[in-house]
Amino acid sequence: MTFSIVARCAETGMFGVAVSSSSPAVAARCAHARAGIGAVASQNVTDPSLGRRALDLMALGAGAEQAVAVLKAGPHMAYRQVLAVDAQGASAIHSGPSALGTWAEASAENVACGGNLLADRNVPQAMVAAFTAARGHLGDRLLAAMRAALAAGGEAGPVHSAGLMLVREVSWPVADLRVDWTEDCPIAALADLWAVYRPQLDAYVTRALDPSSAPSYGVPGDL
Repeated sequence: MTFSIVARCAETGMFGVAVSSSSPAVAARCAHARAGIGAVASQNVTDPSLGRRALDLMALGAGAEQAVAVLKAGPHMAYRQVLAVDAQGASAIHSGPSALGTWAEASAENVACGGNLLADRNVPQAMVAAFTAARGHLGDRLLAAMRAALAAGGEAGPVHSAGLMLVREVSWPVADLRVDWTEDCPIAALADLWAVYRPQLDAYVTRALDPSSAPSYGVPGDL
């Protein structure tokens, strides 16, 4: 019911996750990232604790492959898909044999993609190709991959939710954008939301770290 991408920006060290599904509020369950550590997507009959556990393992020094190998030894992993990328840009994927419908996975340096209940097995590879070909901000590159997923067939049925998470030098996500349900295209709606949020991203970080040097809030009544 889901296709996703986890990635690292080789230039900035930023990590990101983008995900879409026919289920509601997919990013609330599936997207996990931690600054300086890595990014993880836990999907297909989702267990959100797998994302947090993978990040904890990587924080203790495990690479993506080691972290995913540890998770694979746990219960019910035949039903799970887990994608991970670590601080060195290495990636790892587990897709259990009981993953729903047509499932597939693909990876390259700094990126891993996977999905289940797909319309076409080539969807994850199309996502990797689009991500590696794209330039600019990590958020733009993640959205390029999501658009490529749709162009390659996407999920077997219509998707209704999507999300984008980005982390960098602070302990919280610098972007955590979600379209939790729409009858229209959630990836298009997410791209519109990103277009509004991206110019303000740095200002929100500055406001948290040093309000005295923050730019104007740009709202009525703000002097």
